[in-house]
Amino acid sequence: MYETFGTQQGATTRQGTYADIRWGQDGSYCDHQDQHERDRHQPAARWLLFRGFVQYYLLTQDVSRLELPRWVMETSMLKTLAGKHKSTVTKMARRYKAAVDTPDGRRTCFQVTVQRDKGRKPLVARFGGIPLKRQRTAVITDRNPVMATARRNELIHRLIAGQCEMCEGREGLQVHHVRKLADLNKPGRLERPPWVHLMAMRKRKTLVVCERCHQDIHAGRVTATTRK
Repeated sequence: MYETFGTQQGATTRQGTYADIRWGQDGSYCDHQDQHERDRHQPAARWLLFRGFVQYYLLTQDVSRLELPRWVMETSMLKTLAGKHKSTVTKMARRYKAAVDTPDGRRTCFQVTVQRDKGRKPLVARFGGIPLKRQRTAVITDRNPVMATARRNELIHRLIAGQCEMCEGREGLQVHHVRKLADLNKPGRLERPPWVHLMAMRKRKTLVVCERCHQDIHAGRVTATTRK
């Protein structure tokens, strides 16, 4: 929830949390997540994608042609960081440029390091540092993708039940929506119909109904109901 209050300068602002934004008691912006931690996700995500792309084509003779996609993803990463810091691509490149030792010699890359307390190892995210050269003995493991599963929400369970929530019919089920719960209390309405009572009681903006009940709702007619 948000609340309004006056700052020392007399301005009105908000207090609370919205996504990654927080406001303090004095109305000032509070960055609750460390900037370096957010920067670490930029090279990490792009490097995982590009590394998998390179590993797949290591058997080809012209794997060096992937230099162009590498440059595109690298530039995209630097532009994103520059936008977050309100800086330039050149400054971001100088800030995160690093060198790593590889079996093929020293390579240039971009690296973000996040120091941690309590003696824990720092978190390191790196983009680059691998040579784009053919490997005749490379083994490609083409795994089947893992399908992500998620818990069904309440509306899906109500649809699977296959029953009109007004008359308990089972043919032609549809979902009636309202914009917000406050719309159920329209001024001038003498008596609230049963479907309004049901939605208000459940505090839900959706109602699973059959086609006939849905038409009655939109026409303003009394809907058939088996509920008391």
